[in-house]
Amino acid sequence: MGFFDKLKSILVKKDEQQSVKEELDVYDKGLEKTRKEFVSQLSVLGHKYTKVSEDYFEELEHILIMADIGVNTVYKFLDSLRDRVKKENITDTTELNEIIVDELFIIYVGDDYLSDKLNEANDGPTVILMVGVNGVGKTTTIAKLAYKYKEMGKKVMVIGADTFRAGAVTQLEEWANRIGVLFYGKDHTDPSGVIYDGLEMARNEGADIVFIDTAGRLQNKQNLMNELEKMNKVIGRIVPNAPHETLLVIDATTGQNGILQAKSFKEITNITGIVLTKLDGTAKGGIVLAIKEEVGIPVKFIGLGEGMQDLKTFDIESYIYGLFKDLM
Repeated sequence: MGFFDKLKSILVKKDEQQSVKEELDVYDKGLEKTRKEFVSQLSVLGHKYTKVSEDYFEELEHILIMADIGVNTVYKFLDSLRDRVKKENITDTTELNEIIVDELFIIYVGDDYLSDKLNEANDGPTVILMVGVNGVGKTTTIAKLAYKYKEMGKKVMVIGADTFRAGAVTQLEEWANRIGVLFYGKDHTDPSGVIYDGLEMARNEGADIVFIDTAGRLQNKQNLMNELEKMNKVIGRIVPNAPHETLLVIDATTGQNGILQAKSFKEITNITGIVLTKLDGTAKGGIVLAIKEEVGIPVKFIGLGEGMQDLKTFDIESYIYGLFKDLM
């Protein structure tokens, strides 16, 4: 049984659970732009070519690249698809829809297991360092994560260590007050010093999870590398084995530019996960697959709307469902 059939049986079970059904509905709505563009083109392609041919593969390649799945990922996918077509002696294009879903899922999962779960501390606060260029929605994302974990019953703290961007610390403080979580931050000072004092406060207050905002600039990689190294040393001094996660925030609407950001940040620090914002605002939701294949970092959270509750823990089954439900 291929993933397509497994997914359908999983979704039948999930549909019986109200909370999971609500999550599927969010993925359904959030990926609507990508699905309408992507699946409608696949349907047209299936009507245009009833038999599998090289012309079919060439147009499929174009559709996949336009969905921002990424050129390298698309080439790997098409090689696998051609191989299965040959081995299974498939000639009718209507038989390929299920195989396309199968192969795209295999690309994400691959041979290696990438956990989409947060690595939480066994003792003391879990420390999450947040990085990303300006304009991707990093501060708002931190607020949404803080809200998410507060709703789960955690004592949450946010630290404003982006002392570079004017108003960043004040913006985060306003969010903290609105959500009702602990806050520490200072403008115009050494960010590592802010982190040191903030983590001391987090320990004294008994915080369960701490999110640290950092400056978002890539213009000078060496400076940013040095700054992040210093931050990591300070964090580890106050909370052993921390940071437990370093999450990179990427705006999904920037497409392949987001992939370049991920590669750049991966060169200068240990990125453990991706937060992909504004996925509902783009027709190029295939970027999720490209990030995994080209950067090798798991997507841990995705933004599927403007609301505080619309930042979701990434789930590959729900994602594939959101992309392909109209083919099922």
